[in-house]
Amino acid sequence: MTVFVAVSQFSPDRMTYALHTAGDPLRYVRSVHEIVREADSRIPVTNVVTQAAEIDRTISRELTFAKLCTGFAVLALLIACVGLYGTMSYNVARQIGEIGIRMALGAQRGAVIWMVLRRVLVLTAVGLAISVPAALIASRLVKSFLFETQPNDPGTLALAGVVLLSAAILAGYAPARRAFRIDPLAALRHE
Repeated sequence: MTVFVAVSQFSPDRMTYALHTAGDPLRYVRSVHEIVREADSRIPVTNVVTQAAEIDRTISRELTFAKLCTGFAVLALLIACVGLYGTMSYNVARQIGEIGIRMALGAQRGAVIWMVLRRVLVLTAVGLAISVPAALIASRLVKSFLFETQPNDPGTLALAGVVLLSAAILAGYAPARRAFRIDPLAALRHE
C-alpha cells in the first residue's frame, strides 16, 4: 500500500528520502540538491549517505562486538597453545630417561618426534570431540545474531578444526624437537 502525504504536514528536517541510482550514488548529490531546490527551496538536503554507510552505522555495535569476540578468540587460542606447549614440555622433561633409552636401543629421531606429536594429537582430538558438539548446541543460542550465515556451517566448523589442529601441532612441535635432540648417553646418566 502506498500513502501520499503532503510534505507540509511533516518537519522537513525529519524526513528521509531514498534515491536509487546506477553506479556511485554520491555522484548524484549535486543534482539532487538542484532538483530539490527547484521544487521547494525551503526543504534542506542534509546528511546525504549511501545505504551501505547507513547499514554500517546501524550495525556498528554488532561489528564492534564481532571484532572484540574475534580478538578474544585469538587470545584464547594463544593461551591454549602456551598451555599445550607447557604441558608437552613438562612431559618431555619427565620422560628424558625413557626417550634416552629408546634412542639408545635404536629408535629413529622421527619415531621420537611422532611419539610426542601423537600425544598432542590425542589431546587435540579429545578437545575437538568435546568442543564440536558443544559448538553445535551453542549455535542455537546465537542463531538470531547471524546474518547470511548458517549457525552450523560445515565450512566454518571445518576451518575451526583445522586452525585448532594446526595450532596444536605448532605448540607441540618445539617439545618434540627438543625430545629428538636428547643425547642418549646424557639421558641415561640423568637417570
